[in-house]
Amino acid sequence: MSTQYADLIKNLRLKRGFSQLEISEKLGISRPSYIAIEQGKRELNLSEAEKLAGILGVTLKEMESGITANYEKYKQMILAYLRSGADVRSGVPKTKLAKLVYLADFSWFYKHLKSMSGMQYRKIQYGPVPDLFFRAIDELFDEGKIDITKTDEGAMLISPTRTAEKSNLSELSGEEVDIIKKISEKWKNKRTQEIVDFTHNQFPYLLANDDEIISYDTITQENPEDVY
Repeated sequence: MSTQYADLIKNLRLKRGFSQLEISEKLGISRPSYIAIEQGKRELNLSEAEKLAGILGVTLKEMESGITANYEKYKQMILAYLRSGADVRSGVPKTKLAKLVYLADFSWFYKHLKSMSGMQYRKIQYGPVPDLFFRAIDELFDEGKIDITKTDEGAMLISPTRTAEKSNLSELSGEEVDIIKKISEKWKNKRTQEIVDFTHNQFPYLLANDDEIISYDTITQENPEDVY
């Protein structure tokens, strides 16, 4: 991989909160070797590039094009769901919330050929989810924008605080808020397992390998009624 993407790699690392040492250990190279990559003095081989893209939560194509995710917008999408009353209970189950945001990103891609947030989703056991989802939830909690309660069954319920209700959703357009509301309304009375099963049966999840970044392009193969 060309060294012209050194600055992008550095910016992605800083956004994800990784140190140079952490990345070098994950790549299996020395810290000086990784520093040389960020300085544009050493090229990544294909294996290293693929591994680094996975660590940073992007695809090789994104690293090459310079297109990165809008993390703040992703957090606002979470808040938009919570403010729309995405569940009839006192909060939205954490797993269900992750799937709702996924549906917004992929349904937006279905119509516009680009995702709403630019986040990359990974295929894990409980469905497609960005690596930064859990960090986003932690940050929203630390910012006082959400409350987290645990049910007797062990589920984590996420609910908006008064601060969240007043938060600016300036990263989202009116059309984007509208699709979030439509998805929220469709799944409001559904159990978490239902939305998990739904996303598991979509092409993006089915066609990806375990722990692999999921392709947005495959959602375009779905029938319109099966997008969300």
